[in-house]
Amino acid sequence: MAEEKKDVKKQEEPKQKKPEAKKEAPKPKAKDTSANPMRGVRVQKVTLNIGVGEAGQSLENAKKLLTMVTEEKPIVTTAKVRNPVFKIKKGDPIGVKVTLRGEKAVDVLRKSFKAAENKILEYSFDRSGCFSFGVKEYIDYPGIKYDPKIGIIGFDVCVTLARPGTRVKRRRRAKARRISGKHVITPDESREFVKKEFGVAVVGKEELE
Repeated sequence: MAEEKKDVKKQEEPKQKKPEAKKEAPKPKAKDTSANPMRGVRVQKVTLNIGVGEAGQSLENAKKLLTMVTEEKPIVTTAKVRNPVFKIKKGDPIGVKVTLRGEKAVDVLRKSFKAAENKILEYSFDRSGCFSFGVKEYIDYPGIKYDPKIGIIGFDVCVTLARPGTRVKRRRRAKARRISGKHVITPDESREFVKKEFGVAVVGKEELE
């Protein structure tokens, strides 16, 4: 009888289920930011400048040239420090510049690229994605003719790129402490922007020569 009861108990005991293998959580997909308007890149400002190192006729010629190119009134730049080698004192006028924004900045930049044969050196881009290049002779700039009073001089073009929302770090009211590193434009993004928007070739020094 005892043996029969043991057999009955064995039959009544429920079978233990084997523990199920844990399923791995699916890996999060990378976010597609291509349609995000805040990730776009745009030209914030374009600054044209000419350094002459001294006051006098050279400075006046530089003023006249930038007025011809931009149709704006240039401002005089002064020395920040004393340089005895070039006999420059702090505060001496050494150049001129014009800063442009909006559609006019883009138009002047496009023409400046044409004057530079639509090429720019790959190391002309800094860590913030901004870049600069030079126009060797102003007569290469579309629509500008040679002026014997000015002679042959060139000018530098400095371009600042930014994403929407970057101005929060410069505003006076409710100023943000810093901009996220993800919002900073990388040199590669800047190069791609220049290629796509202006059809400019980014080349090495050997290719430019």
